[in-house]
Amino acid sequence: MVFSSPVFLFLFLPIVLIGYFLTRKWCGNFFLLVASLAFYAWGEPKFVFVMIGAVLVDYVLGLWGNRAREKKKSVRPVIVVTAVLNVGLLFGFKYLNFTFDNFRLLFGDSIPVTNIILPIGISFFTFQAMSYVFDVCKGKGAVQRNPLNVLLYVCLFPQLIAGPIVRYQTVANEINYRKESLDDFVRGIERFIFGLGKKAILANTLGITVDYCFDLVGTPDFTTPVAWLGAVGYSLQLYFDFSGYSDMAIGLGLMFGFHFEENFNYPYISGSISEFWRRWHISMGTWFRDYIYFPLGGSRTKTKARGVFNLCVVWLLTGIWHGANWTFIVWGLWHLVWIIFEKLSGFPDKRGNKALAVLYRIVTLIVVVVGWVLFRADSLSQASDFLSVMFGIGGFTASAEAITLWKDAAVLIVLAVFFSLPWLYKLINKVEITKPIIIAFVMVISIAFSVTASYDPFIYFNF
Repeated sequence: MVFSSPVFLFLFLPIVLIGYFLTRKWCGNFFLLVASLAFYAWGEPKFVFVMIGAVLVDYVLGLWGNRAREKKKSVRPVIVVTAVLNVGLLFGFKYLNFTFDNFRLLFGDSIPVTNIILPIGISFFTFQAMSYVFDVCKGKGAVQRNPLNVLLYVCLFPQLIAGPIVRYQTVANEINYRKESLDDFVRGIERFIFGLGKKAILANTLGITVDYCFDLVGTPDFTTPVAWLGAVGYSLQLYFDFSGYSDMAIGLGLMFGFHFEENFNYPYISGSISEFWRRWHISMGTWFRDYIYFPLGGSRTKTKARGVFNLCVVWLLTGIWHGANWTFIVWGLWHLVWIIFEKLSGFPDKRGNKALAVLYRIVTLIVVVVGWVLFRADSLSQASDFLSVMFGIGGFTASAEAITLWKDAAVLIVLAVFFSLPWLYKLINKVEITKPIIIAFVMVISIAFSVTASYDPFIYFNF
């Protein structure tokens, strides 16, 4: 079920809101859990049992970790078992097909063909389940004696499918003791509507142009201007699609009394790749930082080589986390190269040259856009063909088709760039009198787009 779909907006959400506030004093958590499982079962009925089974295993591991901590015993065995079981589950569903396909390329048809179906959102709910055990082991959240509360934390429908990855320590207290308020509910509605606008109006519309551009790869009509339109368009589409989902998730959480942390902070104003990753998919970045990078030693290492190794581990895993395709691994390594360069050189932070800082800001945008081409491409071959044309390797090309495409998309691209910057939102928040009018306008237009659109899931549903 998609947040921007009519069945969610006009059926599921109203029923759940009414039901929750009628039952919240005596079985609110149980009602939310049932609603969340129904939400997931709408599209993935058979995988509900996989998710429930995995969470119950982590519930038992949480009890084990809490007992070990209370008795001042090592929690390392609990953490190791948790990682092995959860990563094993993730590997089996998400990467086994990819692994066998690559073995078959090396060893021929003697390797069997696998066709394992990927459960929606498995990367997100697996990471959240691990977060529960890790945080309990570290004493950063009280252990849940009731398994239904652990299920609620992992399966809560606002963030179940595509994040943000909610750390257990963030909502540990709110699972049992949250307090809903009218102010939070109103803020939640506002946040949800802005997210809906990002998805329904901007991301979906940009997606039409982007898909057309990528479909032209390998044809005479795929020229340099078309490549740049596809690359820039996808960079904006992905931002509005994913940040729109995060806004909607955060807004829904507020309606039910949960306070999720921010997941995006205007990443396209970044002055470096390192800054970009402090602003983009923040919940994933902090998860890898706190549970992998810091335990490895982070940047506080005796040698620079060890620091580089720690970064390599994190970014290799980041690429793999996003999908079972070599394009994601190369995408992760592409960003790794630039982050290592910035860490070792101190550039641009330690240079103090404003002209160089501006130039590097442009370089950062180009690096990110190139990375998104790798992210969007179906294969390394398609990515190579796309980037070759994009940068004019073999000669720059143009066509009448490119002029038409840019004319049709120019206004949308300009609007998307404008809305990806923070100044408009700051202005809206300052002028309180016009804010309700703007919200109402966005809601009406978004609903109109949602009702007339075909099924268009969020991009991160694939991860």
